[in-house]
Amino acid sequence: MATANNTTQCFKCLKYKKITTLCKGCLKEFCQTDWSEHYQVLNEELHSIINDYDQFRHTINDQKQNPINHSLIKQIDQWETNSIQIIQQTAEKCRQSVVEHYKTSFEDTEQNLNELSKQIKEIQRENEFNEIDLNDLKEKLRKMSEQLNNPSNISIQKHRQGYIKEISVISRKETKFQQNGIIVAGGNGHGRQLNQLSYPQGIFVDENKTIFIADLANHRIVKWKCDGKQGQIIAGGNGHGERIDQLNNPLDVIVDQKNHSIIIADGENRRVMQWSRDQQQQILIQNISCFGLTMDQHGFIYVSDWEKNEVRKWKLENINEKKEGTSVAGGNGEGSQLNPLCRPQGIFVDKDQSLYVSDCLNHRVMKWRKDAREGVVVAGGNGEGNNLNQLNQPVGLFVDEWNQIYVADWKNHRIMRWCEGDEEGSIAVGGNGRGSESNQLNRPIGLSFDFEGNLYVSDCVNHRIVRFDKIH
Repeated sequence: MATANNTTQCFKCLKYKKITTLCKGCLKEFCQTDWSEHYQVLNEELHSIINDYDQFRHTINDQKQNPINHSLIKQIDQWETNSIQIIQQTAEKCRQSVVEHYKTSFEDTEQNLNELSKQIKEIQRENEFNEIDLNDLKEKLRKMSEQLNNPSNISIQKHRQGYIKEISVISRKETKFQQNGIIVAGGNGHGRQLNQLSYPQGIFVDENKTIFIADLANHRIVKWKCDGKQGQIIAGGNGHGERIDQLNNPLDVIVDQKNHSIIIADGENRRVMQWSRDQQQQILIQNISCFGLTMDQHGFIYVSDWEKNEVRKWKLENINEKKEGTSVAGGNGEGSQLNPLCRPQGIFVDKDQSLYVSDCLNHRVMKWRKDAREGVVVAGGNGEGNNLNQLNQPVGLFVDEWNQIYVADWKNHRIMRWCEGDEEGSIAVGGNGRGSESNQLNRPIGLSFDFEGNLYVSDCVNHRIVRFDKIH
């Protein structure tokens, strides 16, 4: 507040002085005496922050040396104490998961602390700072401390199984994708030319980013190389029919790396076929209303049978010896309880041989642990709809290394991401209405990922495969 004789009122003593200093933090004017006192208060706050920083650094170093003392580990210990001896092995597995998680977490925290240390040293060196600077330092320390003690990307997930609440460590890393997709196959209208697709269904992306596509209405499997302008027919393409060299509405395809062949769900022919690189064909399974295919690391092939409402598995190397296979999910008629299914379609099996099933007309995704008698709902299950806790006829499935479940939400024209135990999911891509723009989908049905974590979607009614790049 200036006066006519060019003096300014000091905020503290309220006296008018010719010489005052403006604090750039609080935007108040101080006379020389009160400015010294004000700056002393700021210095004391800085020293307090440095002290908090040193204490937090000590906590980090202590937990690095003894990660077993972390609060999450103590939760696991308490669970182990309250349970019986048969679950001790599970507890130890969970401990190791937490320790492995925090090895990476500590590296990230160390980096943030080093950056904060540089900022504090710069402030001390320049000896010019204000409340804004100090509040910024305090907020950064608060967030790091909160993340250490209450991390948002890892938690303890409890499962109800008999009279024991089994637990597992759920690490989360929500991946973000560019919302405008890139057409990587098809996209040239509905047709049978090599640069066209016709209602593409299941897809498989290999380590070279080559896409294998079940080209439904063209009755063929097409291989599309990365950045290719057109595809190559590697199975079928001889018109629809039931000859050994023909397909009839193929619904899914996977690659058997070990045997250098592809396995096809030949829908209308009600059979599962194997085609080798030299065009040798073999019928693996007959008389099955096959839809989805997947394969585990032990050489078992899994097939969803939408008519019998079940998923069965076969050992590929001796599939002719046990033609009926083994039921691993459903097979209890059509229903909405935890042991039947209703039109199962897309399937995925993880490293523990837990099976994920798109239970299409129940509008949910089910997880069946190995040898389980019933499944658990891990996505949807709240009726047909487009809310974040609902699905509408889910089809394609994929579960990433962080146990995030990606599902092609067919009638909602979106790809949903779900973590087991969550009440609702999040939209990974799409969800912008039915359409053909780069941020839209039209009946997405199949999905896959490449080794870089980019998401590929079979955009069925747009007759194209779209890639949504991961944001690093």
